[in-house]
Amino acid sequence: MSRGAVADVVASILGAALVTVALVLILVARVEYGGSSVYVSELGATGVPTARMFEVALLFIVAGGSSVAFAGRDIRSRLLVLAAWTPSVSIWISCGFFLVASQVTCKYECPLPTLSPFDAQDFTHITCAVIAFLAACWAMLQCSFAEHHRILRRFSLTMAIAVGVISGLGGILSLARFDTDIGANAELTATTLAIAWVVVYGIVIAAGRIRGQRRDESGDIRSSSRLASPTST
Repeated sequence: MSRGAVADVVASILGAALVTVALVLILVARVEYGGSSVYVSELGATGVPTARMFEVALLFIVAGGSSVAFAGRDIRSRLLVLAAWTPSVSIWISCGFFLVASQVTCKYECPLPTLSPFDAQDFTHITCAVIAFLAACWAMLQCSFAEHHRILRRFSLTMAIAVGVISGLGGILSLARFDTDIGANAELTATTLAIAWVVVYGIVIAAGRIRGQRRDESGDIRSSSRLASPTST
């Protein structure tokens, strides 16, 4: 296997592993925080016991997502409107905003009082988190029309729709301050699905690199065999 293929396989698997650990940390933090009405962002609120764990989880998402994006840098969309840049760029944009969100955290009971009264810290965190989610959903849409990746296309389209609808529902309920249990669980579900997409994306990239390398090696062997065989006269 070439060095480039090995690097991509390692990057994709490592990235998938990091975001998996991030999801586990988020779920553990939510259990420790206690309460089904806790929004994901609240886990990192200033002064809460789970703040450090939540920060580490976001940093793992940043590192893991960036690693997977590097491995899949050659994947692009067939649809012109989605092909202005690659899914990797969208993932890197998402990771950049998650990085800011990990350092500018919510205050207690965020994200409910985002606009009334206005708080710059809460507003910055929520804005970065929303943009990060939008960028991730855009990457999913781009991969829904990716060239030469039929399984990835179907999975990405399903996840893009699911994450968009569920996170939108959670956001509306949050702003309306209506039934925070449903809103908080919707946000957690959307987060879980988005992370699961990154994991599968990394695995698909790794598998594709391995298959492609084996196909190339098999082709080289067949070509060498034909060249080495004596011609009949």
